[in-house]
Formats: sequence, C-alpha cells, structure tokens
Amino acid sequence: MGGEEEKFVREAFATNWFTVGPQVTAFETEFSDRIGSPAVALATGTAAIHLALRLLGVGPGDEVICPTMTFVASINPAIYLGAKPIFVDCDPASWNIDPCLLIDLLEELACQNRLPKAVVVVHLYGQSADMDPILDVCGRYGVPVMEDAAEALGALYKGKPVGTLGSLGAFSFNGNKIITASGGGMLISKNVAWLEKARFWSTQARDPSNAYLHSEVGYNYRLSNVLAAIGRGQLLVLGERVRRRSEIAFAYCEAFADLAGIALMPQADYGLHTNWLSCFLVDEKRFGCDRDGVGRALSEAHIEWRPLWQPMHLQPLFRGIRCLGGTVAEDLFRRGLCLPSSSNLTYEEQMRVIAAVRSAAKKHHM
Repeated sequence: MGGEEEKFVREAFATNWFTVGPQVTAFETEFSDRIGSPAVALATGTAAIHLALRLLGVGPGDEVICPTMTFVASINPAIYLGAKPIFVDCDPASWNIDPCLLIDLLEELACQNRLPKAVVVVHLYGQSADMDPILDVCGRYGVPVMEDAAEALGALYKGKPVGTLGSLGAFSFNGNKIITASGGGMLISKNVAWLEKARFWSTQARDPSNAYLHSEVGYNYRLSNVLAAIGRGQLLVLGERVRRRSEIAFAYCEAFADLAGIALMPQADYGLHTNWLSCFLVDEKRFGCDRDGVGRALSEAHIEWRPLWQPMHLQPLFRGIRCLGGTVAEDLFRRGLCLPSSSNLTYEEQMRVIAAVRSAAKKHHM
C-alpha cells in the first residue's frame, strides 16, 4: 500500500457508498487524467477486454488475431463471444506479437476475403509491443486494434502510454499488478459513446426507467466504490512503483553480470519498459543447468518463482487452433522464468534470490 488508500476508503465508508459511488467516478477521472483518455472502471481487466471486443462487434463465428504468448485472460473474452482466435508468435526483440508475422497473416486473410474482426495486442510483462507497424497494417485493412495493457500500466511507446494507441485499451488492478485495488480493471477509449455503452452493459444493461427494464444483455461488471478508493490511493504511487520494478530487475541483471547464460528480458529501445516482472532466459549450455534447475534451487531456498506464460497454442483448451509460427514462444516458455519482483521486495530478500540463482550455476560448474 502507498499510504493514501486508507484515507479514500474511509471516505467511502463515511459516505455509506459501498457499491458504485463517488470513489468510482473520481478514480475514472484521475485515471483518465493520468493516461490521457476517457475511462470506465470495471470489476476486472478481463471484463474490460470482454466489453471492448463486444464494442468492436465481435460475435459468433468471427476470427480474432491474438498473440500466443500471453495469459489466458487475454483470449477467453473472444471465446465468451463465440469467436475463434488465431494465434501469432512472438517478436524475439520484445516477446510481444511479431509485426512481420501479423502483416503476413492479414495479407493472407485479405486474399481469402476473411479479415478478422479485431487484433488483440498484449503488452507483455510491462513492455509495449512495436505498435507502429501493427497499427499501420491494421489501418490498411480496416481491422481495429484492442490493446491488453493489463501487465503494462505505466509503460510507454515512443512517449505515449500503452493502451491509448488502438481503438480501445484494457487495464487490470488485480493483486499481482504494478498497482492494485485487490481486483478491478479499466476500459479506455477516445470514443466516448463506446464507453457510455460499456458503462451501460456493465450495470446489467438496465434501461432508463423506474421499472427494471432490459432490452439488451448486460453484465455485473462495475467496480465497487471501496475498491475504487483503494485504486485512487495506488494511482498516486504508480511512478514510484514503475521506478522500483525497474530497479529490482536491473539489480538482478547486475548481480548476474559475471554469469554466462542468464539474460534479462529484452528492453526495446522504442519505449519505457516497466519490468512489471523480472523475467530472465536461461541458456542451459552456457549457464550449466536449465530453467527448471534454477527453479529447483529457488524452491529449495523457499523462494517462489514462475515460468513464463505457457503459449496458448500449447494449451489443451485451444487444441487445433491455428498458430502462425510458435517456435519463439515455445523457446521462451522452455527457458524463461520470473523472479520475485514485488515493489516491496527488500534488499535482503533480493540477495537471497540472487544467492539461490548463483548457487544453481555454481553447483553445475563444479
């Protein structure tokens, strides 16, 4: 917690608003001021993606292009709407969707007269995708771009906040994100009419009436007043959280500088990478053991670690779904791990992590 959350929560309690209320409106306004785009506060980041795709007209039988290297929440909303994903491999320079493969795929689909309804771009682990070529080719074919910026609040692409570059952007305030309201999400767009529609759908699509009148399907997707109050306090320390996450990542990098075969996630030169998680690749031949060997050393020291996201085309849920490429994502998944990255990680805790990683290298070089 940053320190101001309790003050805003007390305000929510004092005014006796626990569901939607003044804190939600204030959070939307403050987030909009920070990001530079109108916003609607929702219960989750997944809800934001779901409403964004519905606003783009995604429905049964439609195709939606998505990166294969992501968390499943980036893909599930397309499935909710009856659409079918097409997966695209990673750009090794950023780990995000490969613009060259996307260009090839859109050219192919255009020739078949079956352009997708949307392209979902995920800004992975706090780093922006290379948006210029993506927006250029999507603009050429009239395909809208929805940005999943759940992992990348605070990241920039050529000086512009991620999430503001496409037609719509989605953010998450889940417990593991760079700032958190314990849950929650935000949908942003320059199209205010879309956001008003999303706000309507998010409160069960209740028509203006004293009676409970409904002419469209809606959802219980609005953020609560109490969680919005927490989010307001967290937003005040976003800059500090971004600074701290990068500090942690580069402290690891410096500590491993003399070790061969372990490398920090690439830092693309076109933007600000928040390093939401400190992600590293392990080269077994050079390091002396594989990613799982490093993981075992961490686990033996009672230190939590995670592999990178398992690519979507390898998931049983999506068996048989087309993936353009896939070998880059598979290699990242095989060799990549996330080290403890919390903003409140202490120096002593980070030294324990570093010692465990170094012990894995030492053990296999003896």
